[in-house]
Amino acid sequence: MLYVTSKTSIKKMTEKIITDDSYFKNMLPPDEAAQLEFIPTIPEFVEWIEMKWRYNPALSDTEQTIRYSEMCERIGRKRGLLKSLGLRHGDRVAILDQSTPDAVEMFLAVCSAGFVAVNIPSQLPAPALNGACKRFCIKLLAYGEGFEQDAQAAGVNLIRVSDMADSRAEATVVDKNDPAAIFFTGGTTGSPKGAVLPHRAIMRGALNGCYAPGRQLACNRYAHMLPLSHVFGMIRGTMSALYSGALWVSCSNAKQTISKITQIRPTIIIAVPGICEILMEIVKMYGVGFLGGELRYIIAGAANVAPRLIREFDRLGVRLFAGYGLTEAGNLTSGNVDVLEKPNSVGKIYPGQEVKVVDGELWIRGDNVFLGYCCDLKASSEAMDEDGWLRTGDLVSFDDEGYMYIVGRIKNLILLSNGENISPESLEDAFYKCDKLRDCLVREDMEDGRGVIAVEIYPRMEEFVDMKWDEVEDYFRKVLKEVNSTLPSTHRISKLIVRKEDFKRTGTMKVSRNQ
Repeated sequence: MLYVTSKTSIKKMTEKIITDDSYFKNMLPPDEAAQLEFIPTIPEFVEWIEMKWRYNPALSDTEQTIRYSEMCERIGRKRGLLKSLGLRHGDRVAILDQSTPDAVEMFLAVCSAGFVAVNIPSQLPAPALNGACKRFCIKLLAYGEGFEQDAQAAGVNLIRVSDMADSRAEATVVDKNDPAAIFFTGGTTGSPKGAVLPHRAIMRGALNGCYAPGRQLACNRYAHMLPLSHVFGMIRGTMSALYSGALWVSCSNAKQTISKITQIRPTIIIAVPGICEILMEIVKMYGVGFLGGELRYIIAGAANVAPRLIREFDRLGVRLFAGYGLTEAGNLTSGNVDVLEKPNSVGKIYPGQEVKVVDGELWIRGDNVFLGYCCDLKASSEAMDEDGWLRTGDLVSFDDEGYMYIVGRIKNLILLSNGENISPESLEDAFYKCDKLRDCLVREDMEDGRGVIAVEIYPRMEEFVDMKWDEVEDYFRKVLKEVNSTLPSTHRISKLIVRKEDFKRTGTMKVSRNQ
C-alpha cells in the first residue's frame, strides 16, 4: 500500500514503494521497447551508439551537422589525445565551454577514456574557477572558444575542446560503479557541492529519459537550451537524445537557441519552467509558428511547473511533461506524462530504483544514486546511509495510483506556534492555482514583534495592464483570503507582499529562498 501524506503536515511513517516499470516501457511501441537495453557504462554506450545509429545525424550547431559515425570517430581521437597526456585512470578533467558539439564530444571522450569529467558552469568567475580546480584536484582543463583567458587562470594544464589526436584510441574498460563525472549542486539554499556520479547513474538516467509516448528512436530533433554543466542538460537533454538516436542541436546558449527555433524545427525541447514561460510569451506575440511546426513535447524540470502553463501549451498541440529529479540521483527520479489529468503530480517512479518514505522524506536506492560529494565525507554521510539509501531532503506524498507529489523540503519547514511543522511549498501550491500569478514564495516573517507566515507574490503583469497597483494588491488579497479559508487557523498566512519586480533566481531559474 502506498503512503499518502497530508499536503499541509508531515506525519511519521516509513513505507516501501513498489515501482511499476510497465508504466514507462509501455509508452513505446513494442519494437522500440525491445531495442532499448540498459548499457551500464559510458565506454560501452559510445560503442553501442556508433553501431546502432552510425548513419543518423547526431550533433549540430545549426551550421554544421555530423553523423553518429563521425561523432564517435572524433570522440575516439579526443580520447587518443587525452591518453597521450600522461593522465591516470580516475583523474579529473574539467570542461569549460558553452553547449557545443565539441563539449559533448569531450565529455564522452573523458568518460570513455576512464577519466572523470567535471563540467564547469560557463558563468563561473576566474577566481572561483581556480578554487574549483584546486578543490576537486583537476589535472587538465579543456576550454572552448572565448574561454581562453578564464582557462589560463585555472592554474592547470590546458587543451581546447576541439583538440584531438591524428588517430583514435580504444575506449577503456571501466566498472559501472567507477566515477564518471562530477556535477555541481546546491539547491535553492545550499552551498555548491560536487556530486560524484558513477557510470551506472548517468546511464540509468539517460535510458529513463528515452521513455515518452509514441515513437522515440531515430526520429527526434532536440533543441538544447540548458547548460551541459547542469545534470538535467547533460543527462536528459543530451545523453537521452544520443541514446535514442536523435539529432541534438545547440546554439551555445538558450537565448540563441530560442532565436533559431524556426530553423531547428525541434520535436522535443528540454527546459526549465522559466524558459517555458519565455517560449509561451513569444508565441503569444508571434504565433505558434514560432515553435517550428513540429514540436511534440517539452520536458520541464528543476522547478515547479504551473498547471496554467501545461494547459496553454496543450491548446497549441504541445504536451508539456513534468517530472522530478536531483543531481544526486542521476537527474531522473519520476516522470509524468498524464499532466492534464494530474497537473500537480511529478509522476511515477522511473525504473531501476527502489524508493521509500521515511518520516515524510523520499529515500532512493538504485543504479541512479551517486557515490557521494567530492572531498566532503561529512555531507556524503549525511546524504546517504550505510545501506545505500539516498536521503533526498524532499517531502513527498503518493496517491493510490502511485503518482508522486512534492510536498516540500525538510530544510524549509516552518515551525508553528503549536509545535507543528509546515511546508511552505505545500502552501505555495494553493496559490499556483491562480492563473494570474507568475511565482510566489511562502516564508517566515515578523509582524508586530511576533513570528508570522508571509507570502510574496509576483503577478503576471500582462493580466493587469489597465489596473492601478492598489487594485492589483486588492485582487491578491482576495486570493489570499480564499486560500486561508481552506487552511486550519494555525496554518493561515498573515502577511501579503505583492512584488513589482521578479524574485532573485537560481541558475536553473528557481525562485531563490534567500531573497
